[in-house]
Amino acid sequence: MSRQGVAILGVFVADLAFRAARLPAIGETIIGSGFAVGPGGKGSNQAVAAARAGASVSFISRIGRDTFAELALKTWAAEGIVPQVTQVETPTGAAFIYVHETRGENAIIIAPGAAGGICVADVDAAADAIRASRVFVTQLEQPVEAARHALETARGAGSITVFNPAPAVPFDDALYELCDYVVPNETEAEALTGIAVSDLAGARRAGDALLAKGAGTALITLGERGALFHGKGRSVHVPSFAAGKVVETTGAGDAFVGGFAAALAGGADPLDAARFGAATAGISVTRPGTAPSMPRRAEIEALLKEPPAP
Repeated sequence: MSRQGVAILGVFVADLAFRAARLPAIGETIIGSGFAVGPGGKGSNQAVAAARAGASVSFISRIGRDTFAELALKTWAAEGIVPQVTQVETPTGAAFIYVHETRGENAIIIAPGAAGGICVADVDAAADAIRASRVFVTQLEQPVEAARHALETARGAGSITVFNPAPAVPFDDALYELCDYVVPNETEAEALTGIAVSDLAGARRAGDALLAKGAGTALITLGERGALFHGKGRSVHVPSFAAGKVVETTGAGDAFVGGFAAALAGGADPLDAARFGAATAGISVTRPGTAPSMPRRAEIEALLKEPPAP
C-alpha cells in the first residue's frame, strides 16, 4: 500500500481561555484582563498544525451534538481535515486555560466530554485511514486502550508512529515498543522516567530511560530551550526559533508535534523534521489561542531560513 499524509487519534474540546495576572486562590474571585473561546484539544490542535504545515490529515475522535461540536466540524472543514468522528449524545468537552497576561505561561484543566469515551471500536471504524497514513499520531487525553490499539494498527500497517504521552497518565511500558517516536515535554519526561529534566544532561538521561523502555527515538521538547532528538547513536540538541514576542505558550507542544508529523509525512529526515517542528512551535507562541495560532507552511519555511535563537 502507498501510504501518505497524517492520521491523528485524539480529542477535540472547546478552549475557554482566561487572561489574568495570576490564578485565584480557593474561595477567591479576581478580575481577568481577557477571555476567548476557540477550538482546542491536543489531537485536534495537532491536526490543524499538520494540515497548515502542508500535510493531508485525517482526525479520529468523538464529539457531541452541540454548539462545541459545530465549532469542531467548522474548524476541520476550514483546514481541509477529514474527520473520522463518531457523534454521541454526551456533550463535547471543554478546557479551562489560564494564561498569564504578560508572560503568556499557562495552566490547563481539561474535561474531555464525549472524547473521553473514545474506544477500540472507534479506532476500528477508522482503521482504513490509519493504515493509509504515512505517519500516525496519538496522545493520552483519550483512554489509553484506544491509543494502544491505534498504535498497534498503525505499526501493523507500516506507518511511522508518533506518541505524545500527554498528559503523563500511567500506562503499560509495552506501549513504548509500538512507538517510533515518543514526544514528551520536560515535565512529562520526568514523570515517565523519574529523572529531572532541568538541563540537556538530564534530558539525555531521561531519553536513555525512554529508549530502554522500548521507544525508537525520544524527542523531548524543552520549551524556550528547543528540543532534544535522542536516538540510538544520535543525540542532537534542536534549538528553538525566535519568531517574535511570546504572547501565549498554550499549544506550542501541539504545534511542534503537528509540524514534526507533517514534515515526516513529506519525507523529511527525522532530525530536519524536528527542526521543522521547532520552527512551527516558535511561530505559534507569538499568537494567542491554540489551533488559531498554528502557522502556515510558507511561514515555517521562511523561519527555517533564519538562524535559530541563541
